[in-house]
Amino acid sequence: MMAPPGRQIPWIAGTLLCAAAIFGLLLALPGQTVTTAYLNDLFIFLDGAHRIVFGQVPNRDFHTALGPLSFYVPALGYWISGSMGGAMPTAMAAVTIGLALPMIHILGSRLRPMVGIPYGLFLLLIVAVPTNLGESIASLSFAMFYNRIGWAALSLLVVMYLQPEQSRSGQNLLDALCAASLSLVMIYTKATYGLVALAFLGFMLFDARQRRWVLWALGLLVLSAILIEAVWQSTIAHLEDLALAGRVSGTRGIVDLSLAFLRHLADYVLLAIFAVLVLWQSRSLRDLLFFGICAGPGLIIQSQNSQPWGIITLFAGAAVATEILLRSPQIADPKGNGLLARGAPLLLIALLLPTTVQCFIALGVHTVVAAARVGEPFGLPRYGELRLTKLWVPGDRSFMDDYLMSIREGARLLSELPVKPKNVSVLDFANPFTAGLGLPPSRGDYAWLHWGRNINDVHHPPPEQLFGGVDVLMVPKAGVNGIPLRELYGAYIQKAYDPIRHTGLWTVYKRRETGMLSGLGQPLEHAQPSRVGAGDGLSP
Repeated sequence: MMAPPGRQIPWIAGTLLCAAAIFGLLLALPGQTVTTAYLNDLFIFLDGAHRIVFGQVPNRDFHTALGPLSFYVPALGYWISGSMGGAMPTAMAAVTIGLALPMIHILGSRLRPMVGIPYGLFLLLIVAVPTNLGESIASLSFAMFYNRIGWAALSLLVVMYLQPEQSRSGQNLLDALCAASLSLVMIYTKATYGLVALAFLGFMLFDARQRRWVLWALGLLVLSAILIEAVWQSTIAHLEDLALAGRVSGTRGIVDLSLAFLRHLADYVLLAIFAVLVLWQSRSLRDLLFFGICAGPGLIIQSQNSQPWGIITLFAGAAVATEILLRSPQIADPKGNGLLARGAPLLLIALLLPTTVQCFIALGVHTVVAAARVGEPFGLPRYGELRLTKLWVPGDRSFMDDYLMSIREGARLLSELPVKPKNVSVLDFANPFTAGLGLPPSRGDYAWLHWGRNINDVHHPPPEQLFGGVDVLMVPKAGVNGIPLRELYGAYIQKAYDPIRHTGLWTVYKRRETGMLSGLGQPLEHAQPSRVGAGDGLSP
């Protein structure tokens, strides 16, 4: 399908738009969320959507090291679908369709259909699939969705390294708009992707042929950041939250980077093959630096993510290399000198196909089980469209069952209180009750507490900040991070709160200085210790 440049866009545009619409419908139409893993992570973003609906602003009303879009995206899905169960599928359907718009221009103006279509389908499925990258098709979860958005946006942006073979009217303006939009998404979703995007744009400034759109894109980024800050007014607070998370989790050392490299050794070897073929012809230092950008920063990002596999920029480098080879004069050499160049698209498809097929199957599995309402309902009033199922996930998945059981019991305890609490907080990884029961969210607290990632015994928020305004505090006997958090804040809790209920899974506290629940007088109950604890399905 060697279409001339002027006829590339209709092929790519039509195929990718149809694919994005199909993937979006497969996600959104069931109106249900089915998960088999990372249930605790899912609660972060359901709570985040609930906070946004209540008018809270990320980093102003609650602390998070993720960008604000990581919470506004689920809120958009909730606004469109009208339910917590439809929030994440609908949100990712909207992101998938939205990503197709800059994709059509970037891939259509720079790649041949035989390269752009399989690569575009690959990126769309990376965004749409409800699994964490590198995990099985049965490990369904919308956890860490922001990583898939970041990878797809960054991998689309780096394709702009290629100069269009044939510039069209408004090429520079459209390039600038696409580059600025993708960079903004990354900056305000997760900072690590945004930093690499800015570094790539800085690298592109040295390309005199494309410098104009790069300068326009940087100008749009500055103007957009000023306008966003005028509304958000939380950039400094966000940087402080990022700094705190950085002090807790630290940077990855040579051992972590080496292990990540070995997990992706096959992908690096294939990219090296593409790079050698290109450099053999071009002898270009810029090409060498480009492949280095695809390989190096991607390794750093992946090593800091909670995903076992998936440096998607390696695939971007392979797609760009394939296009460079197809543009080479040797491609038309009848003596066979262009044989390797002509075979590059087949090698690229072989590289893309396994992940593409796996993502499509996983998307289909979620659609089927969501439409059939397979699994165990969560049991909270506003979580009626969410279900937990095991499918055929290997290993011991009892942690998820135990965790959900504890959430149900916690909701029951809250529903039995004679007076509806004004503010409920959970001393654990995430707060599932505020959104699940429709209670007003806390202010000034953290979106989630992950021991060793954004909180530890040295760097942590003061209890007066974390529990400010909280009248009912739920403390799990084990939970996800409940034990170290209880040791950290136990003295303050004993000083500021009174226990009003004990079960085998929870202790419920009321704030001592408030009298709204002082006459509760419930007997203390003792049972066996909880089996809920750190295990499979946790996101670092």
